[in-house]
Amino acid sequence: MECKRVSGALGGLITGVDLTAPLSAAVLGDLKQALLEHQVLFFRNQALSPEQHMALATAFGEPQYHEAYPHAAGFPAITILENDRDNPSKIEVWHTDMTFRACPPLGSILHGQSIPERGGDTLFASLSAAYESLSQIMKDLLENLVAIHDFSFGFKESLAEPGGRDRLAQMVIDNPPVEHPVVITHPESGARGIYVNPLFTARIKGLQKTESDALLNFLFAHMILPEHTCRFTWEKDSIAFWDNRITQHKPVNDYWPQSRKMQRITVDQGLRPSQR
Repeated sequence: MECKRVSGALGGLITGVDLTAPLSAAVLGDLKQALLEHQVLFFRNQALSPEQHMALATAFGEPQYHEAYPHAAGFPAITILENDRDNPSKIEVWHTDMTFRACPPLGSILHGQSIPERGGDTLFASLSAAYESLSQIMKDLLENLVAIHDFSFGFKESLAEPGGRDRLAQMVIDNPPVEHPVVITHPESGARGIYVNPLFTARIKGLQKTESDALLNFLFAHMILPEHTCRFTWEKDSIAFWDNRITQHKPVNDYWPQSRKMQRITVDQGLRPSQR
């Protein structure tokens, strides 16, 4: 197995590993270490079946389900993300997956199945690189702040669609707003990161709205500075595996009306984000 860094802040391109085969304990350990070091891992030419996709994901943990999206037949843990002329993507902003939950996932394994001829890349940002580049005064300001993350805030466009509130009613009930520290510590690497995102972070607790909006808008812009990011160009049977505890990502929706189909499994961690 070899890993080549793809940018200064994050991202490792893995070669010499066949993800369609069972992973040895040594290779699994190497992949876990690479994920901690590079925060997002990329693979090429991995023609995973649904069974193999599930086996890969469960080597890292139990799946965490996302009921707002359709699923692969017979595999409720595999979410289908498919967009075309009649179904354009609605996710247009940077986000960390499912921070509207008390225990957001460890990470996600995204498999490219149908890739447009051009466009459709995915951007990733390192929450730790963004934190480390702040001044000490700003770090001190953020240290004890808490943010409110909200499913209804993130899915407001879907909820506003005809039938959307009925379709997502149980998700709204199951996912009331939650609180997370604005600065968290990664439970394994110890890296500190800024833990807010424009999709699900509604406000900072205890601040006036104008204060919260100003601080969040600064952080949202700071986190996605080019020096904190990398970009992945998809090919059929490529895979991206990101550590959701220390990254954000954003699909580049520049391929419409071409079609793009991806399948994703999200891996649970069973931990609340912690400041310490």
